[in-house]
Amino acid sequence: MKVVITSQGTSLDSPVDPRFGRANNFLLVDTETLEITAHENRAASEPQGAGTQAARTVIMLGPGAVITGHIGPRALAVFQAAGLGVFLVEKGTVREALEAYKAGRLPQANQANA
Repeated sequence: MKVVITSQGTSLDSPVDPRFGRANNFLLVDTETLEITAHENRAASEPQGAGTQAARTVIMLGPGAVITGHIGPRALAVFQAAGLGVFLVEKGTVREALEAYKAGRLPQANQANA
């Protein structure tokens, strides 16, 4: 399965970016092989609607879930409509967030927290 994790960098050892819509990068990570592809978040500089635009971009990457720190109501609604779970992580590296997700330790977002 592949998941998208918001990241401040482009590697598994990069810090998780706690922002969804304004995150620097989206890392698409294969949970089995740890293969990653980094995608710059072009919506981050939008004056309005960054979260919604970023959510649409992430959906196009085809993940089974999204991991981030904070997510707004509009972006969460886009993911819910697409049937994608959003899981929340406070801090740490992309690798640590992935391990916590795989171990079932990340809470799923049922409402916006940004």
